[in-house]
Amino acid sequence: MPDPYPYDESSRLVAEEIAGDNALALSVGELSLKLKRMVEGEFGHVRLRGEISGYKRATSGHVYMSLKDENAVIDAVMWKGAANTLPFQPQDGVEVIATGRLTTFPGRSKYQIVVERMELAGAGALMALLEKLKAKLAGEGLFARERKKPLPFMPPVIGVVTSPTGAVIRDILHRLEDRCPTHVIVWPVKVQGAGSAEEVAAAIRGFDAIAPGGPVPRPDLVIVARGGGSIEDLWSFNEEIVVRAVADCAIPIISAVGHETDTTLCDYAADLRAPTPTAAAEIAVPVLADLRLTIASHRQRTERCARRYVERGRERLDAMARLLPKRDQLLGPQRQRADEAGARLDRGLERRVTLARGGLDRAGAALRPAILERQVERGRDRLASTWRLVQSLNPDRILERGYARITARPGGETLSSAEAARAADTLTLRFRDGTVDVAVDQAGERVGVERPAPKNYDKPKREPKADQPQPQPKQAKPDQPTLL
Repeated sequence: MPDPYPYDESSRLVAEEIAGDNALALSVGELSLKLKRMVEGEFGHVRLRGEISGYKRATSGHVYMSLKDENAVIDAVMWKGAANTLPFQPQDGVEVIATGRLTTFPGRSKYQIVVERMELAGAGALMALLEKLKAKLAGEGLFARERKKPLPFMPPVIGVVTSPTGAVIRDILHRLEDRCPTHVIVWPVKVQGAGSAEEVAAAIRGFDAIAPGGPVPRPDLVIVARGGGSIEDLWSFNEEIVVRAVADCAIPIISAVGHETDTTLCDYAADLRAPTPTAAAEIAVPVLADLRLTIASHRQRTERCARRYVERGRERLDAMARLLPKRDQLLGPQRQRADEAGARLDRGLERRVTLARGGLDRAGAALRPAILERQVERGRDRLASTWRLVQSLNPDRILERGYARITARPGGETLSSAEAARAADTLTLRFRDGTVDVAVDQAGERVGVERPAPKNYDKPKREPKADQPQPQPKQAKPDQPTLL
């Protein structure tokens, strides 16, 4: 009886090696390695045409992107060394031809192309990249007219960014020497090929970083120049790094890249575009001979104007002088008035002298001795009368007739009423020959205390010396002072 459950090898739980089976089990790593060898051996050198998508440059310098067409997509990687040699800046949407080799990436189970060289897929792709970059930078305002800086009229120092060995620098130096010799600083750079865009941008930023007043003079104008060539030869001046360096430079820049028909993005960002490097030198400085001629012409015109001004002033002065009256006519009335004033002055002086002499005579007559004696007598009489009046008004004069004057202490006021005497503590009775202090008691009795006479009362007169002659006063009336 057959087994109702025959053995099925496909449903075995544990794998077993079967004799004669050539399909040995491979590890994932072994399969990936075989695939890698097969792909790299079969596609060790390929050229792909496609459009760049997802372009990204890592901080390590390696580039990662995809190449695609309407049917498929393949990942691509470009190592740092190859990326640094690219003559253009890749962007999404640009069609390129990539040369490299296919490889696999076991970690992701995918294949990719390692790009060793990349070129634009024809002039159309190059122009498309140019227009795309131009639109981007224009949208940021790098080409705006408001950003343009005016050029200096006669820059003392000019910086030139160009190749040091080409004909361009010689043409610029010769033209500057012919027109207006000036100080030129050349910053040598590569103008074509890998790394040229970075060198040009670094040179522009280097000129802009020079500090004024340092050992290296700061340029007042910068010329970025290169000779003619194809669009591929001039592509370094279309790079974004160069355009941004030109737009950010604080020094005015003249772009002179290629011939008159050549146009780069550097021309749009510069403050002025010159058709050729030689034309840039002509634009940078004026013609010294023309300046000297202009200055000489201005000097001559100034001298002629000055002379004409003086001549016209002389003519007006002569015309005015002819209209003025003559000197004698102007000064005649003044001279006549001066003569009349002189005559009146003489007469006035004579009259003043006469009057003064009369006054002097009258005064001299009044100084005769008899008149002087009468005046002295009248003065003595007035003095004696005044002295009698003073003696009559002396309050102590009446004391000689037996009266006394009562004063209060300590103020010494003269009392004129009994009420005032009662109110005082101590009274002083002033007599002709002294004073007596009197105290007032409650019974109204007086107690007297005799005080010596003050020194200013009845002061004895000093006796004259016997041998001293005594002046003899003139006779005077009684109670009158003697007038000496």
